[in-house]
Amino acid sequence: MSPTRPANRPDAPHGATRRLTTAQALIAFLARQYTERDGRRQRLISATWGIFGHGNVAGIGQALLEAGHAGSPTASTASAGPGTAPRIPTAPGHRMPFLQGRNEQAMVHAAVGYARQSGRLSAHAVTTSIGPGATNLVTGAALATVNRLPVLLLPGDTFATRPADPVLQQLEVPYAGDVSVNDCLRPVSRYFDRITRPDALIPAALQAMRVLADPVETGAVTLALPQDVQAEAYDWPEEFFAERDWHVRRPAPDTAELEAAVRAIRSARRPLIVAGGGVRHSAAEETLAAFTAATRIPVASTQAGKGALRHDHPADVGGIGHTGTATADELARTADLVIGVGTRFTDFTTASGTLFSNPAVRFLHLNIAASDAHKLAARPLVADARAGLEALTAALAGRGYRVDPAYETEYAGAKEAWEEKVEASFATPVPTARPTQTQVLGLLDALVTEDDILINAAGSLPGDLHRLWRTRSRDQYHVEYGYSCMGYEIPAAIGVLLAEAARGARSRGHRPVWALVGDGTYLMNPTETVTAVQENLPLKLVILQNHGYASIGGLSEAVGAERFGTAYRHRDADGGFTGPPLPVDLAANAASLGMRVLRAATVDELGKALAEARDAEGPTCVYVETETPDTVSGPPPAQAWWDVPVAETASRPAAARAREEYDRQAASRRRHL
Repeated sequence: MSPTRPANRPDAPHGATRRLTTAQALIAFLARQYTERDGRRQRLISATWGIFGHGNVAGIGQALLEAGHAGSPTASTASAGPGTAPRIPTAPGHRMPFLQGRNEQAMVHAAVGYARQSGRLSAHAVTTSIGPGATNLVTGAALATVNRLPVLLLPGDTFATRPADPVLQQLEVPYAGDVSVNDCLRPVSRYFDRITRPDALIPAALQAMRVLADPVETGAVTLALPQDVQAEAYDWPEEFFAERDWHVRRPAPDTAELEAAVRAIRSARRPLIVAGGGVRHSAAEETLAAFTAATRIPVASTQAGKGALRHDHPADVGGIGHTGTATADELARTADLVIGVGTRFTDFTTASGTLFSNPAVRFLHLNIAASDAHKLAARPLVADARAGLEALTAALAGRGYRVDPAYETEYAGAKEAWEEKVEASFATPVPTARPTQTQVLGLLDALVTEDDILINAAGSLPGDLHRLWRTRSRDQYHVEYGYSCMGYEIPAAIGVLLAEAARGARSRGHRPVWALVGDGTYLMNPTETVTAVQENLPLKLVILQNHGYASIGGLSEAVGAERFGTAYRHRDADGGFTGPPLPVDLAANAASLGMRVLRAATVDELGKALAEARDAEGPTCVYVETETPDTVSGPPPAQAWWDVPVAETASRPAAARAREEYDRQAASRRRHL
């Protein structure tokens, strides 16, 4: 991908230079990078998150200060006190706004949330010191790369010139002098470079921007910056600081592949579309709706693709796979053609290779990445999702293809029956009772509009949301399930709020953004609530307290591990964890971090608390202890299998029974060749 310069900006005089440190040059360069798609231009790196230590404070930290990027009212919210409206960092001209984090992993999660909400067209940078600050980036980097979302990582590194060896926090590797802890980031980065001298930054920075803006290659990009090189001065060519536009391409399908795809669709009797995250990244929702209007092919969605169609669209049949609806999963079992659009077909989607069971089933995969388009021995259609759907719609026009009306009637009736199960799960017949988790979702469902955004990543909530949530807009459903990382939700919500503020959404620049977390997830990573308080961002945090790792507890029981090690309880006399619940007060903890907290003990109180939180102008937490579904109606069970291996030999009866069920399910696994 080659950058271009705007026609109205002349090149700098040939041979002109500017003397800056490496860190100062990098910040100046980043502030002049833009993406362009469909005529829309925006900053590629719009802000930098940071926690400073000896590995970056005198380099990147000083560079942000030197140019006046940090601490001024136009670039930060430092002057915003309690109760005042948030002053979101903006990037006038070539400024680089600074965002202060509390945990390095969380800063990456916030950057990922921002990038996803920005359509992968704008991203954040994250700077850290060496040592633990750098290694804390690894989980966030893996999440970004797995989900194919851009984030620029700028960890400090040990001295390139090695005046002292080792320095504080340096990892000594006896067999290699050029290895540091930053090498942990290599396998989870789409591009990695260590800048061991100033002028090496020029090609590395250009490669980094190319990868970040590439819709196939994007993910975490790491430029490891030795602390001495950050502070070293160099005469930089002025052309390095010229504005550059990185065009985000929309490749059209190959003519032969397109014609083969059309033939496959026209011959199908029971086709099913599986919409993935590529639909959203390509902004192809309206194009998908037009395609289904012409063909009446039903659309199931992955976790990343949910929202590709509104929940009330006639062709939408809900989530697919292990956490899918009965409607979508039964259609998948009988489909003769599965049309993947922008999906990676992970094991949750395929039910670990057991879902697509029609002996005659074939696959057609529309994907911008060739590696994904060929999965499951599919007929590939390598193209941008929107461009590919437009081409398919045009090629099918006038050829008279539309699914049999009886097929439409079938899936419409199945969808209606599933909605009755959703209503039963959401029902709250006893207002004074403690709510279940699905009833919490039901109360939210009754409250939100298409403006609201829900964020979740781990535990049992992703399954309940995928099966039950009624998505009202293309970006309402924000569940990170590529890496399913506990602790993602709160920082990601901050990133989403920043992205929406950059768009100028609603009258105050905000949409209601909800971070839904269980107690286990909250305990993993509550730190960025402090950032929300500092910036006075109207985050709506919902903590569901169920005293343990409830999702893994359920899985543990299913595989014969008897919920071992999943409850948050005191030890009993036998050394197990079956004593009274731990006296942990997460509401008090959230309040101690500066959030306004609303406690709700009953269904009625919870409904009022959620409504109050939605209207709040500052960060607000709703805390509720949920009832287990053992005593009241819970969500519908999984409609498809998921392969978690069970002990082949065991002395305990629970494990033996679980192995029998495992063998039965695994026997239906199929290699699609």
